[in-house]
Amino acid sequence: MIRLASLVVLAAVLPFRTPPPAQGSTAQLRWLAGCHELRAGSRIVHEQWMAPLGGMMMGMSRTVSGDTVREFEHLRIETRGGKPTYVAHPSGQAESAFAAETVSDTLVVFANPAHDFPQKISYRKVGSDSIIARIEGPRGGQVRGINFPMRRVPCP
Repeated sequence: MIRLASLVVLAAVLPFRTPPPAQGSTAQLRWLAGCHELRAGSRIVHEQWMAPLGGMMMGMSRTVSGDTVREFEHLRIETRGGKPTYVAHPSGQAESAFAAETVSDTLVVFANPAHDFPQKISYRKVGSDSIIARIEGPRGGQVRGINFPMRRVPCP
């Protein structure tokens, strides 16, 4: 009888239990730390990430064409709601946060469906010396994506 009562209580409680926290942590993104560069004609994109420490990675990016900085961003990956969250503060605009959807030893995908463009930001490790950063979202009624293939370079 006690066993039956325990099962009834368990059956009543299980639907209301809180889901497990999201998998992944900033420490799992250590592969992203370092300096990465994309060169295309006179345009250079340079992105740098500090190693995870204290639950946060800090980063920065700049795009230079000739001798002129065209864009820059201050970046963070921090834990919010139990999962990594990408926070971008581009070229002095308001910051935007993107929660992790996928975290692995070679891929991270962040998403914010309420953001205009991009709505997804991802990084994929390709071998030991390259990554592909990607932004995607709606543009002109279609989902568009832009890849940024970068190679690891020495940090200045």
